[in-house]
Amino acid sequence: MDKPSPVPEPGFYYHYKHDPHGPLNRYAYRVLGTGEHSEDDCRPEDKYMVVYRALYEDARAYQNGKLFDLRPLAMFMGDATKDGAAVPRFRKITNPEIIAVLEKTEKEMYRSG
Repeated sequence: MDKPSPVPEPGFYYHYKHDPHGPLNRYAYRVLGTGEHSEDDCRPEDKYMVVYRALYEDARAYQNGKLFDLRPLAMFMGDATKDGAAVPRFRKITNPEIIAVLEKTEKEMYRSG
């Protein structure tokens, strides 16, 4: 059985565009898990996708009806370029105080769906 590795743990993450001096929830996401494409003829880089949801209201998926975001696993786990340097595209949030705020934000945003 072909299992992807590594995969992100479920939890809260910041995208590399998050500004630590801005709102806590801006470019914050909850990762729900990793899914496998249901079709065998998909592009290999799209076989595994990370399923997550935005925690800021102007996110495109949220604006389109409180949908989930999907991103190819390799892209999610990979690096991006910021200020000319390679940085992780997403980083796990471990601060319990920030997590508590994001949990409250998520409940408010997604209370009906």
